[in-house]
Amino acid sequence: MAAAARKSSTKSTSGKPERSAAPSRQEAKVKPEAAQSLKTPKPADFSKDDELDAYRAMLLIRRFEEKAGQLYGMGFIGGFCHLYIGQEAVVTGLKMAMSDDDQMITAYRDHGHMLAMGMNPRGVMAELTGRRGGYSKGKGGSMHMFSKEKNFYGGHGIVGAQVPLGTGLAFANRYRENKAVSLTFFGDGAANQGQVYESFNMAALWKLPVVYVIENNRYAMGTSVQRSSAETDFSHRGISFKIPGIQVDGMDVRAVKSAGEMAVAHCRTGQGPIILEMQTYRYRGHSMSDPAKYRTKEEVQKMRSEQDPIEQVKARLVEKKWASEDELKAIDKEVRDIVADAAEFAQTDPEPDVSELYTDIVI
Repeated sequence: MAAAARKSSTKSTSGKPERSAAPSRQEAKVKPEAAQSLKTPKPADFSKDDELDAYRAMLLIRRFEEKAGQLYGMGFIGGFCHLYIGQEAVVTGLKMAMSDDDQMITAYRDHGHMLAMGMNPRGVMAELTGRRGGYSKGKGGSMHMFSKEKNFYGGHGIVGAQVPLGTGLAFANRYRENKAVSLTFFGDGAANQGQVYESFNMAALWKLPVVYVIENNRYAMGTSVQRSSAETDFSHRGISFKIPGIQVDGMDVRAVKSAGEMAVAHCRTGQGPIILEMQTYRYRGHSMSDPAKYRTKEEVQKMRSEQDPIEQVKARLVEKKWASEDELKAIDKEVRDIVADAAEFAQTDPEPDVSELYTDIVI
């Protein structure tokens, strides 16, 4: 990238000017006040179809993750497994704001992102159990799945490693002038990584079309942000790079969609990167091996009873008489059937052949 940034527009051997790989520093200037000038938009006004679509999408993630937790406890899933239960509104709302050409990349709490991007539940669950029908042929597991077809670029196990990669996706979009936007997800813990700020600097200099989505679930790997972060307003993390940011209610899918639409429009119109701090909450531990003793059961129950993203949608559907309790139960059954089928496939699909040990290796 550094070499590309230094490249200037010159004449090629054909006599035609070559395209500069990156915009000039002058072009990339942002007014100092721009980093703090944006305001969080009002939640989107959802139609009946919007509410039902969001309900189905979030319910699929919830039921899938619950089943994954069960399979882990039964020994079908080994290694690490990080569940997304409680955070479903973030990826669901942002997917509703994306175009088909936009890309998504995230960390290891990634199953929900895959499902939101339209990846097959069978392939995702089979990868969790290490079967040949998995998205990485059973060799990647929970944290390493990809789908170029669905514009999903992982699934990354190293904390913060996906941020420069997501920035690179945006660099490619900027170079190709294709108007696509990279949505790059990371957590409040990863927000303290140095590579995040190197990425911020390059994205701001080159006005890259990247939405940095900080999923602030308050506890990182197990330590409250109040104890681990000097600046707990993560929407301000880009100010020194003149990157604007806003805080969003990550438990309300309408608020997420509205903020997402504003963010992708910001990027698509050439205004450079933007930060969305999604204030959300995970109900389970950091991973399946985490007993989460750093918070009280009462705190978790309070979030479940008062701010659960799925229950909020369900309540609105019933209140507006857009769906009856029986109709919502029918949707739940359809989703459970999809998840049960994925789980059955993931337990019966053959394991990879030994020859797979020698494939997909880069030397």
